[in-house]
This record gives sequence, C-alpha cells and structure tokens, in this order.
Amino acid sequence: MTRPSATLLAACAALACASPARARKLDPLLGTVDTLSSPAAPGSGEPHLSRSREGQVWMSWIEPRAGGGNALEVARLTDQTWGAPLTVAAGDSFIVNWADRPSVVALGGGRLAAHWLVKAGPGPESSRILMAFSNDEGRTWGKPTRPHRDSDPVQHGFVSMIPEMDGVRAIWLDGRNFVNWVPPKDPDSEEEAHKPGPDMTMRTALVHADGSLTDEFELDGRVCDCCPTAAVLLTHGLLIAYRDRGPEEERDIALIQRMDAKWSGSYPLHADGWKIAGCPVNGPALDAAPENVAAAWYTEAGDTIRVLAAISDDLGGSFGAPVRVDEGSAIGRVDVSLLEDGSALVLWLETKGSRAQILARRVARDGSRSPPVKIADTDPWRTSGVPRMLREGKRMIFVWTEAGYPSHLRVAAARLGAR
Repeated sequence: MTRPSATLLAACAALACASPARARKLDPLLGTVDTLSSPAAPGSGEPHLSRSREGQVWMSWIEPRAGGGNALEVARLTDQTWGAPLTVAAGDSFIVNWADRPSVVALGGGRLAAHWLVKAGPGPESSRILMAFSNDEGRTWGKPTRPHRDSDPVQHGFVSMIPEMDGVRAIWLDGRNFVNWVPPKDPDSEEEAHKPGPDMTMRTALVHADGSLTDEFELDGRVCDCCPTAAVLLTHGLLIAYRDRGPEEERDIALIQRMDAKWSGSYPLHADGWKIAGCPVNGPALDAAPENVAAAWYTEAGDTIRVLAAISDDLGGSFGAPVRVDEGSAIGRVDVSLLEDGSALVLWLETKGSRAQILARRVARDGSRSPPVKIADTDPWRTSGVPRMLREGKRMIFVWTEAGYPSHLRVAAARLGAR
C-alpha cells in the first residue's frame, strides 16, 4: 500500500479550526422546510437515503411486522410522493439498532444492493451481515450472502457500500479477533492489566451480484468498536472515513483512499487529539462531487463538545481547516452534503432544553458559515436515531425518526437557492 507523504500528514495535523467570526456570513440557501408523506408504518426507524446515478431517490428502513419480527423495506420517491413499500427481507432474527443501521444502495439501471444485520449467537453484540441484490427496482431479491466468510458469534456491522463492477465494495467493522480472546482472570492484577486485549478491525470485500467475494482484506487492525463508517465514490476510486483507535486511546477520524486500484494507508482527517477509553458511537459523514469532498464529524477533544466540517479540493488527500458547526451543545450524529457552489450543508443534533433539534448549516472552506436552520424538533436520546439527508437536484430531502410509542419516520424537503 502507498501512504500519504509525511509533509501531507504534518499539514493535516497542523490545521486549526477556522474562526467563523472573521469570515463572511453565508446565506443558508434553504427555503421553507416542508413535510412530505412517509411510506413507513408506525414503529419504523433506522432510515437510509440513496440516490442512483440517474437521480432516483430511494429510502430504506426497518419496520415491525404485525405477526412479530421485523422487515427491511424500501421505497422510491417521485416528486412529492413515495411508491409502495417493497420488502427486501423479513424475519425474527433481525438486529434493530439505532446506530448500526441497514441500508439499500441504488446502483443504477434499476439495480439495488441491500445489507442488514441478523443475530449470530447468544452474545448481545453477536451479529452477522447479510446482503442481497435486486435487478428489478426492488420487486424481487436474490439469495442473501455474507461479505465476511467467518460465521463467528462476534460483532460484524457498521457497513458502508459503494458501487463497484457488477456489485458493491463493502466496508465494515469486524470483531473476529475476539473469538479466541480469554478475559483476564484477575483484572486487578498489574501484570494482566497490561496484556493487550482483542481489537476491532475494519475489513473490506468486493461483493459480486452472484454472491461471490473477491479482493478481501483488512483495512485497519485497530479501530473504534462501534462508530459508523462512511465511504464515497471518487473520480478514480473511493474514500473511506472512520473513527480510528490509537495506542493511547486517541479516537480521531481517519481516512483511507483508493485511487486507480491502489490503496493508501490510514491517515488523519484532522488531529483532534480526542482521548476516550470507550466508543462514543458517533461516526463521520462524507459526500463527494467531481473534484471536492466534504467531511463532518463529532469530537470532544480538549473537553469541548464540537461538530466540525472540512472541505477537500484534492479528492480527500488533504482538507482545509475544520470549521465549527454546532451551537455549543451538540449531540452529533452528523450528515453532510456538497452543494453546487462547492460549499457543504451539515446536518446534526443539538440539545435544546430538555429536548433536541435537528439543525442544518451551510459551511465553506474559508470558514464562512450560514445561520443554522431548524429542520425539526426531536428527542435527545438514542430512540431518535440518526437523521439523514440527500440532495436531489434543487432540493434537499431530510428523514428522521420521531421517537414515541410507536415511533414514526418523518420526511421533509427544502428548496435550494431560496432566499
């Protein structure tokens, strides 16, 4: 593997957060946020949005079945309305997790790829990834397959999928190193306390439409245990973002780039220096245009809670100075979307009294920020899940889980360029 130069890494580490106070103010570019109908039944959650190369917008979600168990559903958006929901898979062994969400990715030409998690054993985190493909816009689905060959009762999850060849490139967190690990008999023993434990890894495989696997290998041998991954297509490759885990428990966001079939080593998005002896369950977000990449992430480095965003004009090789996005009480759970002018729209959760708000703010590489726009009120707890957004031409589509008994999926849209 090729690695970025030491000069590049030093430049990344030396970047400081841009000061919005000294930068011009941007217009939000978002018009009125209007509610759209939702195709999901009461009790649904874990939404995901995807856009095909032809511009079709698809949403997937987990929905409870009347007779028990759960189903992964998908529907296509046409202007203001959704088509009839189509069932990807259903069963009693589905894992429903607010952070580790299933997805359906539109591959173009009416082809879709889906992934979801099922139980792999008695342990609370034992999970197996299943994937399937459809060639007819979700009406029928092929036999499920796994991107990982092992069937160990350990954690597999936090999947990102990128179209590649006749299938998808899958990236996921993999706990197979935990299989033969023996917990210390005496945790208070100084000798045993310094014995290395097992590490969560990040792995990849090319999953073909017929279910076969090629190009399987480990991307990183020590990563944060349960933060979602992110990946985007580049002009001649792809870019992966994830929360790394350093030798001193640094939990900063790292990148791995693939260009012209060559993989880089891991390198920092920005050297925040956040040390935490546990997983914050708060992953990064990426979006890419022909030349630019936008990233957003959550950190508590220096005991300061922040949501940061940065933009790259060299396909993720380096990023401009991070811009602070939040209003001072961030929860995180970020998403990001590049706009036509090269700025980025960042979505995140922020506490507001006893509740929370889903906010969006436009940011530019020079540190400029727009005022925040409230998308919706929400709940600060995990039951509110992770809001998502997607640009469709001249409008932004937003989807989130409204917590309750039962929960509901809510969908909204806002025109871009409105003043």
